[in-house]
Order: sequence, then C-alpha cells, then structure tokens
Amino acid sequence: MTLEAWAGLDEDEPGELADGHLAEEEVPSNLHELVVAWLLRVLGTWAAPRRYVVFGSEHKLAISATRGRKADVCMYPPGTRLGARAALSRTPPVVVIEVLSPRARDVRHDRMEKLGDYARFRVQCYWLLDPEARLLEVLELADDGIYRHVLSAGEEQVNLARFEGLTLDLQALWSEVDTLLTDEEEGPESEEG
Repeated sequence: MTLEAWAGLDEDEPGELADGHLAEEEVPSNLHELVVAWLLRVLGTWAAPRRYVVFGSEHKLAISATRGRKADVCMYPPGTRLGARAALSRTPPVVVIEVLSPRARDVRHDRMEKLGDYARFRVQCYWLLDPEARLLEVLELADDGIYRHVLSAGEEQVNLARFEGLTLDLQALWSEVDTLLTDEEEGPESEEG
C-alpha cells in the first residue's frame, strides 16, 4: 500500500502504514481517551491565540515513503502549511504526544518504533504520557537526530520553557483520571422503579 492509498482510506478504517502494509492500531480505553481529550483541551486553549494548530489521533503523518503514523496528539507552529483539505501531512509537527497503554506491545511500539520514526521525520519534541504510572516524559531531538530526555514529571505543574506560557497541570489531569476510576469502582447507579 502506498502513502496516498493509506491517506485515501475511509476515516473509519483503522491502522497505520508500516513498510507498505496496514498495521493494526491499539484499541484505546476510556482512560486513554480521557487523557487525549484533556491534552487536546489544554493544548488547544494555549495554541489558538498563538496560531499553533493542534490535531488529534486521526491526523496522518507521512513519516517516509512506506511509513505513516497517527499520533494521539500533535501540534504545528504558526505558519506551517498543512492544506485544509489534505489527508496526509508531509511536514513534521513540532510536538507529537503518545498516551501509553498498559499492554507491553503498545508500550514497546510507542517507546521504540515510533521513537525512531518520529526522529527520522524530524519531530522536535516527543512527549510520552503514561496514565498508569502518572508520568510525563519530554524528549527533544538533538542535532545528531537522537532524542534526549529533558524532563520527567508526575504530580506537579509543568512549565514547558520551549512553549512560553504553556503549563500542564498534571495534578488536574490525575484528578480527572481519579474521577473516572472512582466512577468505575462504584459501578452503574441502580435504577429504582
């Protein structure tokens, strides 16, 4: 399969392009989607007045001639030409964020395979957010094309110096996560008739 064929698939067709073949994507949990929604809300609020553009998990990235990825969240700086009707971006975002799932296969996928793909694509910042460990890791691409770990954070407010005025209140995120987990433990409310 070519990048163009992959880009032309129906939006309901899941998968990333791996060496010319459609590869299965992880099935996101409610926890995963809550974290992605929180990131989109926080980044979108910061990005809009600064004219950055933020995309969710259906935005397709042309990593190479035979590889395509769909990050959980990605962000482009002002002035990036993306094409409003384009189904595929050949321009690397400045930030890619992956929300880790607990399955070992998915963690390996995000920490190794995608790490290499995003580095080759020249994505400047790669963030990994692990809701199980309650950990944010920020990696930045060095001149040698290798990501360097620049920050790990758990419960605090994180000010990302590279993006002036952008603060990630991780405690607020974990509070939302706790609400979801508490609701799960309590189970559905019973209906009285």
